[in-house]
Amino acid sequence: MVKTMKIVEINIKMPYEKRGKILKKILNEVRGKIKDIHFLPPTNQGISEIRMEVVEENVQKLLTKLKRIVKDEKVTFKILSEA
Repeated sequence: MVKTMKIVEINIKMPYEKRGKILKKILNEVRGKIKDIHFLPPTNQGISEIRMEVVEENVQKLLTKLKRIVKDEKVTFKILSEA
């Protein structure tokens, strides 16, 4: 079975004050796999959004790890292409 790499867009929404602590843990997981990353300014409600494009072979495993790190925050993803 040949595994293919996928380019995945991951969006994470979290309170601005938690961003640094959570982001450090996320970057340890995806280090070396990030293709692009954008930090959006916080909303009036103090919610910050991070958009990352990551090259990953096992998308489901990565999402499980990320959801464990961010716990109650919102994580969405979209597979952009197979590399």
